Amino acid sequence: MSLADLPRFEMRRVSGLGSLCELVAEQAALGAPVALLAGGTDWMVEQELGPALAAPAPGPAAPSGGGPAATPGSRPAATPLVVDVSRLPDLCGVALSGDTLRVGAATTYLEMRRSDVICERAPLLARMSRDVGAVQIQARGTLGGNLATASPAADGVAALAAYDATVVVQSVRGERRIPMSALQTGYKRTSRAPDEVIVAVEIALPAPRSPWYWRKIGARRAQAISKVALAGVAEVRSGRLTRLGLGMASVAPTTALLPSVRALCLSRPLAELTAAEIDAAVAQDIAPIDDVRSTRAYREHCARAVVRELLRQLGAPV
Repeated sequence: MSLADLPRFEMRRVSGLGSLCELVAEQAALGAPVALLAGGTDWMVEQELGPALAAPAPGPAAPSGGGPAATPGSRPAATPLVVDVSRLPDLCGVALSGDTLRVGAATTYLEMRRSDVICERAPLLARMSRDVGAVQIQARGTLGGNLATASPAADGVAALAAYDATVVVQSVRGERRIPMSALQTGYKRTSRAPDEVIVAVEIALPAPRSPWYWRKIGARRAQAISKVALAGVAEVRSGRLTRLGLGMASVAPTTALLPSVRALCLSRPLAELTAAEIDAAVAQDIAPIDDVRSTRAYREHCARAVVRELLRQLGAPV
């Protein structure tokens, strides 16, 4: 789909978060489709490959089913709606309060790359942002869009999983916080309710200069969807991990949090971990497939390799 096709959809811009929540609640009550558009880097592709929102029929819509006729200026319930949220202040920006980092859902990857706060206190986010497509995608793509799309290949979601981030959502019913571990419920499905808007992510930051890891394996260095990607955040004390967050992309229907690997690594000193048991834990936590980008066997190999590389950097003899 090109920009020339956008007039097929009714598009709106709202003045604030309250107005947005009211509009989304209205749409949810009608069972009508709505898309919140910030960068549009995923949505535009979805419309080209298989429209998630059907275009409205040309001409005025007629009431059906005995319902009330549309009043002048009103929008028929079934008409797709696209809401521009890219400039809402409540969804933008980076803020640090103590050891808690808050990143607005409409903050772009380029803004994260350039944020002094993120580069200093959450360098994994900054490093990951360098690998999200080309600079054109980085200038438009957002964390909120990555979370809402819920692709298992999403680099941003893997990084947020490694930080054990919390997703802040808002509706007319109030604010709710969803742990990353509870966000994805299936392939491109989340626990966010139809009337909820992703507002921000919050991260309880590790100690300054704590080790972190990012490795993305793709067909080329830039402008490639991950075959496998691993994000890791750790804290080590006296040869033992006291914190370990993991997120792996493209190896399961959802972003893989690697709970078996995490539990094993936190259970005893790094020096006691073996390659065989690490590999076995990885195998328990992933379910890769063959697709156009890679093979199941290659993904399994890469998953084992990057987890071992991370643990070697932390001091494990694997």
